[in-house]
Amino acid sequence: MGSERQQRMKALGVRLRGLRAEAGLTGAVLAQRAGVGQPTVSKVENGRMVPSLDVLRRLTLALDLDEPTTHEVRDLLAAVEAAPDADETIGDEAPAGATLDDAVRSARLVRSFQCVVLPAMLQSAEYARHVFDSAPNATPEAVGRAVAARVERQSVLYEPGRESVFVLTEAVLRTWPGNPSLMLAQFDRLLAVDSLTTVRIGVIPWRRAVPVMPRHGFTLCDRRAVVVETFRGERVLDDSAEVAAYEETFARFEEAAIFGIEARELLLRVMQEFRELEDFTTR
Repeated sequence: MGSERQQRMKALGVRLRGLRAEAGLTGAVLAQRAGVGQPTVSKVENGRMVPSLDVLRRLTLALDLDEPTTHEVRDLLAAVEAAPDADETIGDEAPAGATLDDAVRSARLVRSFQCVVLPAMLQSAEYARHVFDSAPNATPEAVGRAVAARVERQSVLYEPGRESVFVLTEAVLRTWPGNPSLMLAQFDRLLAVDSLTTVRIGVIPWRRAVPVMPRHGFTLCDRRAVVVETFRGERVLDDSAEVAAYEETFARFEEAAIFGIEARELLLRVMQEFRELEDFTTR
């Protein structure tokens, strides 16, 4: 039968699939109207993924649901989130990072502040592998699937009409998994992404005081939701007052950061330090 959480996920998926059928839409058309990936629609309808509040909102709008039905679907999601489950693993049922990745994919404006780990959309495959591997009860197979999905979702960075702003503390650049070679490849990716006209990468140097003591990283998806990553999972906040507070906090971090040539010079300096570290460790 599966866990109670899995059963409620399936119930939500069945209901959404039925509503789509009633609307006479294919999964592909619904995904296009909602601005989400077709795999997201498929996974949600088959009870293999819990949609974020933002993704669910987009689906309900695309289905043109009336208010009572919208509330019904939201209640089904709330029941999923409230259901007990012994595992918060990286798997097909509730992949760690999936909520964040799908929320980012469906947003036209993404603003992410991180103080320890690189933003999901900037991670190289090997860096992401270490991130997913550190999740509770991770398995090699599940980690591989999660990494592949994350890399695939990063293609939105190259789509016109989107805007992404990333602000990191210098500590993020110096908090590294694996080995120096992994980080050298990661810096190559950061420099390549920073050259895109749709992306801005800012860094708060360690020599500059932070305007607010950071307690955790967060990602703003449009102006409607905030995704906060924790050790055990993800939290999606869509209360307008909370979103506004996070927007104000992001603006303060953004103001303290350096961008453009200054940021690239800092990236290159830290990258050189990793080259020197690599030389030292391979002697």
